[in-house]
Amino acid sequence: MMSAYDKVLSARKADKLMAADYISHLFADSFFELHGDRRFGDDKAVIGGIAMLYDTPITVIGLEKGGNTKERMERNFGSAHPEGYRKALRLMKEAEKFHRPVLCLVDTSGAFCGIGAEERGQGQAIAENLMEMMTLKTPILSILIGEGGSGGALALAVADEVWMLENSVYSVISPEGCASILWKDSEKAPEAAECLKMTAKDLFRLGAIERIIKEPKAENQNMFESLKLLIGRTFEKNLAVEPDELIEARYNRFRKMGCGE
Repeated sequence: MMSAYDKVLSARKADKLMAADYISHLFADSFFELHGDRRFGDDKAVIGGIAMLYDTPITVIGLEKGGNTKERMERNFGSAHPEGYRKALRLMKEAEKFHRPVLCLVDTSGAFCGIGAEERGQGQAIAENLMEMMTLKTPILSILIGEGGSGGALALAVADEVWMLENSVYSVISPEGCASILWKDSEKAPEAAECLKMTAKDLFRLGAIERIIKEPKAENQNMFESLKLLIGRTFEKNLAVEPDELIEARYNRFRKMGCGE
């Protein structure tokens, strides 16, 4: 049985499938990427665009770490700048205009915390995403496919439902960071991981997520077809709900968190 820290290490594995892989397997050639935040530039840590989910056009946004060293440097290892979150929000507001569902694929250790990102308003960009997603008048589904670190992950996870892959993690801080703060010793990261309740099973039990997904294998397209079918059924269900009711349910989903196990 894998420990919580084993799950962390699995979520960080260099050879696991990234957001771009999921987009390719789920939507094949129908995905059309869109770029830029109309303010500063195009953040390659965030992939966003339009795809066809069977006969339904949807907006897809993913936090992408990159598949090799060169790509990881270009993608900033999946740590988005403020222009990345603004790009994501621009695409979500566009989706709202045309009543397209929004699918977010989350995999990041956290938002980039460099000086440039802070100068360009990293905190404000994340806060605006949280606020706008809460009242977005179209269905939103977020899936944690690897690491879900802090506000950088939450900025794409204010959704009607949040799902996690079985070996993904979702937490306010990394176990190493938590151990360094609490015990001044990053070597206690495994102990911190247990305390943080950051695994899919823990978060499902706590009511923070709605579904745990078996991790698809690149060579098994049937697993992606099953995931695609689940996504399609979820969007079909939520598209039938009046926007005001959808927003109210989304608000209540977050309000009831922490009310007991």
